[in-house]
Amino acid sequence: MRKIYGMILLALCMWCLGSCGKAEEEGENVFHVYYISNSETKVEARHHNMQTQTAEDQLDELLACLSAVPEKLEYKAPLNYGFQVLSKELKDGRLSLDMSADYKKMNAIQEVLVRAAIVRTLTQVKDINYVSITVEGEQLYDSVGELVGVMSANQFIDNDGSEINTYELTRVLLYFANGDGDKLIGAYREKYYSTNTPLERFVVEELIAGPSGQVPGLYPTVNPETKVINVMTRDGTCYVNLDASFLSVVNNVSTELAIYSITNSLVELNNINKVQILVGGEVPSSFSASTFERNLDYVTTFEK
Repeated sequence: MRKIYGMILLALCMWCLGSCGKAEEEGENVFHVYYISNSETKVEARHHNMQTQTAEDQLDELLACLSAVPEKLEYKAPLNYGFQVLSKELKDGRLSLDMSADYKKMNAIQEVLVRAAIVRTLTQVKDINYVSITVEGEQLYDSVGELVGVMSANQFIDNDGSEINTYELTRVLLYFANGDGDKLIGAYREKYYSTNTPLERFVVEELIAGPSGQVPGLYPTVNPETKVINVMTRDGTCYVNLDASFLSVVNNVSTELAIYSITNSLVELNNINKVQILVGGEVPSSFSASTFERNLDYVTTFEK
């Protein structure tokens, strides 16, 4: 059965390569298919003219679109990350998808983006309200060990990029190092930022940029050579993917303190409870934990 399903899906993929993303007019039969940006920072919607009528047929059609790699490679297909859809079952408004073991080979950010694209695309079918994912029949757990469970579209809301070149004044609390490099001191920063940039990425980039100099006694916690690969937030957890420069300490500030500089700054945002920091898409074995929460034991104030 798996081979037969795979052959059907392959045939639909070949058709979808020529049809997904071409429809530009909104209408009753126009669906949005969500793909992953090449930067792997967000999901992007493409219009698709639905050709079928029944829920089962529409499901197969959308799965084919999610598998189809665009000829110009302007985005990534969510179902083209090395794993296979082994089976599907639609019952009482809930779609259950079983994936092959290779699904677990994706890093944390890729996996969340793939889930977001799948759920937001497939829940447009009238008879599908929720989606659940298993791997070889086993329940799916996220990168912090929590059960993913049943998902709905409203769990995955992104900035769709419609507010291009819009800037807002924001006030964020950033934690930098003290003079000895063993404690954190919070300082507010007001600055205009592009609403096309997630606020959590803005926070990380400002920490890398270091103290502004307007408040004396603050020192950088993160190596200024650090590059942000991507930052995204899902279900209260912010995933921060940095390059290897992050592991090179500055000003005698330990990696642990740098981690809590980022964590304590990010959890000041209303939508973030936990932070996972990755280096090149992986959690370094030297880290004391896979995710971090607010830790005020490292925070101090200026001496009077």
